Amino acid sequence: MSDYARTERAQLADLLLQLGPDAPTMCEGWTTRDLAAHLVVRERRPDAMVGALVPPLAGHTEHVRQSAAARQYADVLHDVRNPPWWSPLSNPLTDELANTVEFFIHHEDVRRAQPDWAPRELVPGHQAAIWKAAKLTGRLTLRGFGKPVRVRAPGYGEFQVANGEPAAVLTGDPGELALFLSGRQQVARVDVTGDESIRTATLSM
Repeated sequence: MSDYARTERAQLADLLLQLGPDAPTMCEGWTTRDLAAHLVVRERRPDAMVGALVPPLAGHTEHVRQSAAARQYADVLHDVRNPPWWSPLSNPLTDELANTVEFFIHHEDVRRAQPDWAPRELVPGHQAAIWKAAKLTGRLTLRGFGKPVRVRAPGYGEFQVANGEPAAVLTGDPGELALFLSGRQQVARVDVTGDESIRTATLSM
């Protein structure tokens, strides 16, 4: 079994340590401390993460995240590095599926908020794992655009959301497409043919 999720987790934790708790990220309003706390709460407090799906409970989610962020930064990073075996998201059966793309995207959230960043070169297996997840999430996030969109990852495949002639065609490596389809259009290296408004559209599930 591949260990892309564990690799991304370790590399992200190393970068969070290197930059310290107050560095910017691509998550609006969040520092590295905030992002690290989000990752800890996501895996250790499934009750709190319900707020991500149920807007009336979002206040509880944020309260729990802020409480986690208030801890010593070293303790927060320890929990990022060492996920609980019992978590629905990080146990041995689900870790690769649930966390490969999650940690890739958040790793890039930190990397691309720093000056002089450059895209990483990912091995084909890693790109393929990201593409598998991007196909699923992309079908959900693109529905809100309201127009047919075709997504192409040369060498990995393509898919289309909605029937008819596509208003926009997105082309790029799986990792870049995953970032674009998760709302990071401004830092994703993706070619857009057609309706350029997709670069500023709100893409979320």
